[in-house]
Amino acid sequence: MLRVRAAAAHFVLLCLTYVSPGWCDVAGGAGSVNALPAGGGARLAPSFDAATPRNVTALVGKSAYLSCRVRNLGNRTVSWIRHRDLHILTVGGYTYTSDQRFQATHLPQTDDWTLQIKWAQQRDAGVYECQVSTQPVRSFFVTLHVVVPSARILGGPDLHVDIGSTINLTCLIQFSPEPPAYIFWYHEDEVISYDSSRGGVSVVTEKGAATTSYLLVQDATPADSGRYSCAPSNAELASVRVHVLNGERPAAMQTGSAGLSNSWRCVIALLAACALHARLLRAQLAS
Repeated sequence: MLRVRAAAAHFVLLCLTYVSPGWCDVAGGAGSVNALPAGGGARLAPSFDAATPRNVTALVGKSAYLSCRVRNLGNRTVSWIRHRDLHILTVGGYTYTSDQRFQATHLPQTDDWTLQIKWAQQRDAGVYECQVSTQPVRSFFVTLHVVVPSARILGGPDLHVDIGSTINLTCLIQFSPEPPAYIFWYHEDEVISYDSSRGGVSVVTEKGAATTSYLLVQDATPADSGRYSCAPSNAELASVRVHVLNGERPAAMQTGSAGLSNSWRCVIALLAACALHARLLRAQLAS
């Protein structure tokens, strides 16, 4: 049955797109709503609304809506085609794919033809073509971007704190259809316990369009060094490595100090060269 419907869809498109108006009364032939009036005069050709968004972003697992606004459509047909495999998804209000997540909707007395993709997946991302059955066909292209929830710890991948200070880690969860049900924090491979005998460990979470979780570890000791991970329920975990410094400076600062010393050596050498050049010049003038 599905093959019969697909074949019928291809036949309809061929008729609407390539058949002469004299043979198929859909593109302005005698008796159609777009036929030339008896007195002559140009008919209005279908056109796309330039204000329609050409880029659409959807969250994975949620519905994506791709709009196509066609002015002066008349009795022509609007079709949606997926460019990845040139698959005809819809023709008018009919769906010609076995994937029931795709559906075309059109409200009467409006110019909007919307392609709905239910429970959008990453593989749905790409270019979609809204095609009008003129001769030649007219097309409007929409690019769909599908984003997935992601987590990251600000300031990584390495953080340096002084011994006795507070470790303050911020985990940001973005592109989530809804706030995570829970967020676990790990030190190395162990879940951080907020009521352990160590004490001084707390977590504050702010939920919203983007969820932020703050981990505070007071009175940091060398034992608190290591890898910390933020693991939300709806995204991959994010990690950062914390270095608790016992008065020493991190390698990056030591490198900067060495670079400063080299710069001073260069300046001193340059001044010495200038002094020698001036001495030689005075000697030549005296002779």
